[in-house]
Amino acid sequence: MASNRPAPEFLHGSTDSEFGVEQESWEEWNPTEESVRPVRGRHRVSRQRGGLARSSTVLGVGVIAAVGAGGIATAQGGKPPVHISMPDLSSVKDSLPDAKSLPGVGALISDSDESGSSSSAASAAPLTTVGNGQSDAGEALRARIMQQAETQQDAADAKAQAVAQEAAAKKAAAEAAAKQAVAEKKAAAEKKAAEEAAKKKAEAERLAQLAKSYKLPVASYTVTGTFGQPGSMWASGYHTGLDFAAPTGTPIYAIHSGTVTEAGYANAYGYRTIITLDDGTELWFCHQSSINVSVGQKVNTGDVIGRVGATGNVTGPHLHLEVHPGGDATGVDPAAWLRGKGLTP
Repeated sequence: MASNRPAPEFLHGSTDSEFGVEQESWEEWNPTEESVRPVRGRHRVSRQRGGLARSSTVLGVGVIAAVGAGGIATAQGGKPPVHISMPDLSSVKDSLPDAKSLPGVGALISDSDESGSSSSAASAAPLTTVGNGQSDAGEALRARIMQQAETQQDAADAKAQAVAQEAAAKKAAAEAAAKQAVAEKKAAAEKKAAEEAAKKKAEAERLAQLAKSYKLPVASYTVTGTFGQPGSMWASGYHTGLDFAAPTGTPIYAIHSGTVTEAGYANAYGYRTIITLDDGTELWFCHQSSINVSVGQKVNTGDVIGRVGATGNVTGPHLHLEVHPGGDATGVDPAAWLRGKGLTP
């Protein structure tokens, strides 16, 4: 238990600074049964005054805390801070030792009052500083989070856009490749068709030019037998030439210019004339009724070399034409050979 403080005795001639009364000096106080009894009078009044002062101090501290809380709430609400000048709280510290433990008040009472600077700085500082710091920190954190979210969203959008652009580029490239392939195929087909058309045109021109030097052996006729036609009437078992049926005496023309190498009767062929062309091809004109040329004679295209007849192994008047390239015994199809010269039998 703490020892009792000496009871003050107020003497005349001095003034107490706390209570405002005059006193002369202090004397030692030894408590006795009589002295510890409740004392009525000035001491009781002094205690009441001290209680009133302490109550006033607590009330003042409460007001200060309320004003400080209001300042913090004002700062957090976005309103401009209000600066409040704090009075000297040294008397509060002395009168209320537990004031440091009060919420919102302890920070205002600093232990550094011994230096005399911290207390005045704390009292002069605005109470809204803490609120502003919390608000600024919250806003900074919120801004940072929003910035990170926007950055992530921008990155996701950029990635999606890049993927879409890549897919569109691939699709466009595939479509372009397909179109190019179709165009190339069409161009190749057109080129091939153009080449074939040009080739046909050139061949037609060549044949037309060549046809000027070739002529069909009979002007008016009917084809009654074709090359390769099978039958027992022919010794080889098939027809070896092309038959132009026409009335007896119909003129026979030299198909192309050449030399007469044979002119006379040849058994089953009847009267036959052979003209050898410059390339060695032999043309046989058979079953004639008469011959108008002789061996060694030069003939030109369109010259009359004989007449249609029915001599030899025949069933009626006609011209039997055979073609033997190089003088070979085996002949070729006269119709195909004539077409190769621009003539159509």
